[in-house]
Amino acid sequence: MNGRAKKQIVLIHGGDTFETYEEYLAFLKSFELDIGRLSKRGWKDGLASVLGNEYDVIAPAMPNKSNAKYREWKIWFEKIIPFLNDGVIFVGHSLGGTFLVKFLSENRFPKKIRATFLVAPPYDALDSDYTLADFIVPDRLELLQEQGGDIFLYHSKDDVVVPFADLEKYRNALPEARVSVFNDRGHFNQEVFPELVSAIQGLLKAAP
Repeated sequence: MNGRAKKQIVLIHGGDTFETYEEYLAFLKSFELDIGRLSKRGWKDGLASVLGNEYDVIAPAMPNKSNAKYREWKIWFEKIIPFLNDGVIFVGHSLGGTFLVKFLSENRFPKKIRATFLVAPPYDALDSDYTLADFIVPDRLELLQEQGGDIFLYHSKDDVVVPFADLEKYRNALPEARVSVFNDRGHFNQEVFPELVSAIQGLLKAAP
């Protein structure tokens, strides 16, 4: 490691939101359980081992991801901040990406952020069947652009969870972001994510 401290990566997972508790209960009753998927490991599970010893991957279990509330996630996330160092890298998948967008657009972050990776983050609920409830993205994202470091956007054209149209909305709101478009990754629930790994490793190589 050439005497360098480990790079911290904070990985925020996705989740579901509902306007009312009754809608949440209806979702639970109608949800078709896939036992095979419950035991399947994805790229988020293996990110630490793939990146190696130069990185410290912090993956907090955000409160009640099946009925997520922004205020609860914000409280939990703020408990992690004192343990973070300058140069932290954020990775948010799906609702986790939207959470990072909202939080870093509404709050001045006390540490220097090296990069923010947003993987298939919902932007709004206008073109979809889901609701973002209290995770609504603010009208202006200048603070995120200012303090989020290098911002990366990933989206796939065949994503059936978050409309591909949401990527264009993020492009317009974050014109300096580096955008990667895929054709066959769906909602990025694959076992490996080599492009993300390569981009993170590239940041370390570029560091002074």
